[in-house]
Amino acid sequence: MKLQCLVVDDEPMARQGLREHIAGVSFLEWAGECESAMKAAEFLLQRPVDLLFLDIRMPRLSGLEFLRTLPQKPLTIITTAYPDHALEGFELDVLDYLLKPVSFERFFKAASKAKALLKTAMPDHFYIKCEHRLEKIRLEDVLFVEALQNYIAVHTTQRKYITYLTFKAVEEYLPAVQFIKVHKSYIVAAGKIDSIEGNTITVGAHEVPVSRALRDEVMERILQNRYLKR
Repeated sequence: MKLQCLVVDDEPMARQGLREHIAGVSFLEWAGECESAMKAAEFLLQRPVDLLFLDIRMPRLSGLEFLRTLPQKPLTIITTAYPDHALEGFELDVLDYLLKPVSFERFFKAASKAKALLKTAMPDHFYIKCEHRLEKIRLEDVLFVEALQNYIAVHTTQRKYITYLTFKAVEEYLPAVQFIKVHKSYIVAAGKIDSIEGNTITVGAHEVPVSRALRDEVMERILQNRYLKR
C-alpha cells in the first residue's frame, strides 16, 4: 500500500520540489497540494491522507497553528526554512523536521520513518463472526462492503461473508485512505475499482451504485489527478 501524501506550502517551487521527491519514492503517492492551511483544512475534510508535508510560515494561519486545530492529525513532517520552531513542532508530535532546501536523501529518510511507523500502527486484517466461526478478513482482499438491513456483506476476492454487524461499525474501522463510501449502503476498496460508467462502479464481476450526493467526492477520490485527457 502506498502512503497518500498532502503537501501544504505557500511557495510554488517548494511544492514542486516535494512533489518530485514523492514521485521518486515507490511507497509514496501524491494525493494533492494546498497553498495555505485554510485550504488544507478543507481538503482533509473531504479526503484523509496518511502523511502531511507541512510548511510553518504561511499567511493567516501558520503550519503549527493549523496542526493544533486538527482533531485527528495525520503523520506530519515539517518542511521549513526556519530551524527555530523545531522544539514546538516536536511538542505537537511531528514525525520529522526537514530544513529547506530539502535534499532527496533527507526526504527519503523521513519518508521511510513514516512508512515504518504506519506499518506497525495500521491493521492489515480483521475478524468477523459468520455463523459459528470467526473468519479472518485481510484488508487487501476486500472488494467492497454492502449493507443488508441488520447485516453486512463483505465481498472479497475469494467469497462473500455475511455477518450481524452495523454498517457504521465497518465504516469507522476501515482505513479511510484505502476505502471510499460511495453510497449509503456501499463502501468500496479504492484500489480494486476497475471502471466507472455513469453512477456505477465496476469491481471485478460486481457493479456497485454511486449515490448522486456523493458522486463528485467519489470521482475526485478515485481519479486523484490520474485522469489523462486531450
